[in-house]
Amino acid sequence: MMSAFTRTLPPTNETTRRRLYEGEIFLLPATACSKQLVDAALDEIRSSLNDCEDPRTAQFQLSGVEFFERAGVLRKCFYTDTRFHRLVADLIAELGFSVESTGFDPARLRVVSHEGHQNPAAVAMYYGHRDTWYANPQSMITWWLPLHDVGAAESFEFFPECFGQAVGNDSEIFNFDRWVEGGSDKLIGWQNANTGLTAQYPQLLEEPSGTALPVECRRGDILLFAGQHLHRTQKQATHLTRFSLDFRTVDLNDHESGYGAVNVDNRSTGSWLKKFVPLNTVPL
Repeated sequence: MMSAFTRTLPPTNETTRRRLYEGEIFLLPATACSKQLVDAALDEIRSSLNDCEDPRTAQFQLSGVEFFERAGVLRKCFYTDTRFHRLVADLIAELGFSVESTGFDPARLRVVSHEGHQNPAAVAMYYGHRDTWYANPQSMITWWLPLHDVGAAESFEFFPECFGQAVGNDSEIFNFDRWVEGGSDKLIGWQNANTGLTAQYPQLLEEPSGTALPVECRRGDILLFAGQHLHRTQKQATHLTRFSLDFRTVDLNDHESGYGAVNVDNRSTGSWLKKFVPLNTVPL
């Protein structure tokens, strides 16, 4: 089990996927396509918050309700707009993933406010979890891109030593079909201010063992990790809002053959994969 980040991809995508499924984490420098995606996202954010001095301090210039509503509109744009689907698809292909056999879950905007952990409606954002606990396949890979330089105190941390060992969790509470009852709001994320108070988010139920591995990277860098990795968002108090994008991919051939990270403790039910977009169907 590797304890630090790998900075370059292997020569083949098959090797990349295997090493991800084995627990390796890749932190790659920004590419032409990741810069295009980040620049387009920042343009949308600046346009939405154009009456604020700086998007990263907008939470102090707007009411909590107004800031939440504007962030919700941005989340919906990034998740549903085919322009962002294309930008995501270009990045996936640029890094060597198969256009024919890859499906992706569209980009989500993550907004982590200064002292956001003190908001009862946002507590679930800080739960330790594996992404697989949300009814995702064991062959799922998470892609994470910061929209600005990010220090260790404002990002999130991995617990690499837990990759192959079961941890206490309540993933059995998550059923995908129940999650999407009533519409797509929860697919997009944080469209309703009451969701964080009423929805059931699976979480880690014990303090993880081993040394935490914090993430520190520059704008447009690309973090790739298996959905099996246990991680947790930092409770940050930097007087700035952290903006990032993430999305997920699955090699459909790997999924069909049962190839992926070994499931050690995921008991969620249903399948988020039914909402993934086949890469080869994204309009040019």
